[in-house]
Amino acid sequence: MLLHYAVGPRLARVLADESDGSVTLVSTPEGDADALRAAIADADVLLHVLEPVTADVIAAAPHLRLVQKLGVGVNTIDLDAARGRGIAVANLPGVNATAVAELTLGLLLAVLRRIPQLDRATRSGDGWRQLDHLPEMLGEVSGRTVGLVGYGAIARRFGAIVDAMGAQVIHHRRDRSAAGWRPLDELLATSDVVSLHLPLNEETRGLLDAPRLATMRRGAILLNSARGPIVDEGALVQALVTGQLAGAGLDVFEQEPIDAASPLLALDNVVLTPHVAWLTADTLERCVRLGIANARRLAANEPILHSVVEGYAAHGMRGGPR
Repeated sequence: MLLHYAVGPRLARVLADESDGSVTLVSTPEGDADALRAAIADADVLLHVLEPVTADVIAAAPHLRLVQKLGVGVNTIDLDAARGRGIAVANLPGVNATAVAELTLGLLLAVLRRIPQLDRATRSGDGWRQLDHLPEMLGEVSGRTVGLVGYGAIARRFGAIVDAMGAQVIHHRRDRSAAGWRPLDELLATSDVVSLHLPLNEETRGLLDAPRLATMRRGAILLNSARGPIVDEGALVQALVTGQLAGAGLDVFEQEPIDAASPLLALDNVVLTPHVAWLTADTLERCVRLGIANARRLAANEPILHSVVEGYAAHGMRGGPR
């Protein structure tokens, strides 16, 4: 079994704890194509984090039976290539909900209170000189309307947090029955904060384009801890420059890593993090243990949990995972 991710001391202890006679765990860091190609040649199971599992990666893994996403979004996996080889794909819905919800809250507070900007000004000795004009720029969560686009485990967790802080929470999803549901355009037009919690697929790609961003309440804040291509970044920059939007908190981008020339990097009303909303030591350990547990189910000829692609091996494989 191969974990495609850098392993620190805590995670090394987890791998040692989970290794036994039926499971051999190896790891290779993301970004080293040669190491991945060598390691995956013998792997039955790939524990996948973020670096794309392409058709070439799958072709280099003749024994592969399961790609286990250590998270939720499977847009980084070539699902057609997996299906073509009969390789099962599974994810872990809800496993990172706490981490992503908390980072989304952090982005919201950082934008509302201009925390990065004030941190830089304070370190340079200029913080107190900004106090005269600051009140017009700063705001609170309480009393604002927060619109959630998507209403899975992360959105519900984030919604509960901001509700407890005094916000009014509304949401948009396919199921219209739950209290607080709004049509998308109505949600965009009435929300002070719009937070995205959607998978990336053909339906959601470019969902917030220039016309939709123009329907948002003037001075609203956009949060995206889901997937970058859900938002048209060029249109978002324009909305932030013109003041249509007061700010944005972004953990994900159309291109990752973000281009060093991206105009988002020059905007003071934007707070950026490098696709780490899911990433805490607690979440990573939980993901790895649950992923290994799913591989053990496969080895024991038991159905895997949270199957995205039902491979030929989805109901078991000969021997233990390597």
